Amino acid sequence: MLLNILAFFWVLISLNLRPGKKRHHNIFPILFLCADSSTNVCIEDVYIESGDDLVAVKSGWDQYGIKMAQPSSNIIVRGVSGTTPTCSGVGIGSEMSGGIFNVTIEDLNVWDSAAGVRIKTDKGRGGYIANITVRHIVMERVKIPLRISTGSNDHPDERWDPKAIPIVKGISISDVICSNSTKAPRFQGIEEAPFSGLCMKNINILGLKSSAIWHCEFVSGSAGDVFPAPCPQLQNNISASSCSNI
Repeated sequence: MLLNILAFFWVLISLNLRPGKKRHHNIFPILFLCADSSTNVCIEDVYIESGDDLVAVKSGWDQYGIKMAQPSSNIIVRGVSGTTPTCSGVGIGSEMSGGIFNVTIEDLNVWDSAAGVRIKTDKGRGGYIANITVRHIVMERVKIPLRISTGSNDHPDERWDPKAIPIVKGISISDVICSNSTKAPRFQGIEEAPFSGLCMKNINILGLKSSAIWHCEFVSGSAGDVFPAPCPQLQNNISASSCSNI
């Protein structure tokens, strides 16, 4: 079952399936949930098996999303569990040209997946991603646990504007544990508009090879109690930064 929430206000999706609860056989398996250009959405207690992101948050594509200007905001993703061998547990973007803000992802349980939480954008998107909170995440055998990056270079047509640069700021990630990953987090911003305000606290990524190091480019932020140690761009003192409240 595919659920695409498009331009809605006040939506609650709950199947009462918190991680650890027995799954009932009479529940249809959810394959994909997408909140697109929607406000006041709560997705909770859902088990998902997918070949795409388990849950996606989007808001318009390139010049069409910029023109529509209908952001996705005030979204809670809570108590979602599942597996996706090719994508992420929760994906924000890459279609985010109308703006995405005030998103909370918590109590997420992901295993045997390509990525845990991924925020994605690129030149041509415009728009913004801001005020994102990620907390209480458990992952196992997830290839890349955390990824905030570019690389979304698909466009609807030739009229996209390469000067439409997205803004990414205010991303807080805390209380994350991941075991048996193969790659360290990857945070790759845009030279013309570096991703800023990345805050991380109490993150443990276990089982990485010593050669697996964080990859960071055009980003800035702070970290505390993070293992293995993040890249220098994210090693500012968290207690002295705007991240001290996470």
